[in-house]
Amino acid sequence: MASSSSSNLTFKLHPLVMLNISDHYTRVKSQSAGPPHSAALASAPPPLRVFGCVIGVQRGRTVEIFNSFELLFDDSTHSLDRAFLIKKQELYKKVFPNFYVLGWYSTGSDAEESDMIIHKSLMDINESPVFVLLNPSVNHAQKDLPITIFESELHIIDAVPQLIFVRSSYSIETVEAERISVDHVAHLKPSDGGSAATQLAAHLTGTHSAIKMLNSRIRVLHHYLLAMEKGDMPCENSLLRQVSSLLRRLPTVESAKFQDDFLMDYNDTLFVSYLAMLTNCSSTMNDLVDKFNTAYDRNSRRGGRTAFI
Repeated sequence: MASSSSSNLTFKLHPLVMLNISDHYTRVKSQSAGPPHSAALASAPPPLRVFGCVIGVQRGRTVEIFNSFELLFDDSTHSLDRAFLIKKQELYKKVFPNFYVLGWYSTGSDAEESDMIIHKSLMDINESPVFVLLNPSVNHAQKDLPITIFESELHIIDAVPQLIFVRSSYSIETVEAERISVDHVAHLKPSDGGSAATQLAAHLTGTHSAIKMLNSRIRVLHHYLLAMEKGDMPCENSLLRQVSSLLRRLPTVESAKFQDDFLMDYNDTLFVSYLAMLTNCSSTMNDLVDKFNTAYDRNSRRGGRTAFI
């Protein structure tokens, strides 16, 4: 396996793929986990692996991986179920006609020699498939995502041409629907043992951190410009041009149009808040009236008062 790829392809990975692989591994692991006993502890089972295909589009030198689906693995032949793969591919083509099978995925700490057999078996579908590997082991010190994307390249090793895996760099690409899904899945856990933080608190915390970082960077830039104006720092025209271009991108907050638009949005937000409050009060009042009617109706059957409303 080589350290880096030389194809110069740009890979964009969507979070839905990572969620699908993680969910696939979690389900299979929970279903295969049996009751602990001495025999099972004496001989440790081999690491659990799951397999599937990744689908997406390729535009020029950019490969964007949008989704994935699971595959069946035959342990006797150490190969993928070909009939199941073709059936799943036909079903996905009906729903996503623009998506193509870009490669396959699996789980593990690193690529194995047996993975090349599976990789070669998919070359009739895609002449240059990609291999997405998810490392399911939890490493709290690791800051990067436990995802590795491999390509295959033909190298000459000991005067023999061999196909080997090479690592490729990738970036995370998201759309609005995926951001909403990830926000619902990734719940924050309290570190102090208190109640779980709400989604609103998580959103406000992230916004506060972003504003705080922006404020600190603006202060650094402001102090540098003041030092440049006083002559303490050498004057750099390239930096001044960048600052001037950045300032032109900022909205003119002192204009009358901005004030009118801001007040309009502010009033709309207050109106929606008041409307939600009135709706909540009306619902509470309706429940209270229903309880009163039920109580007075029961008393009227016993010769008591009539209904309240």
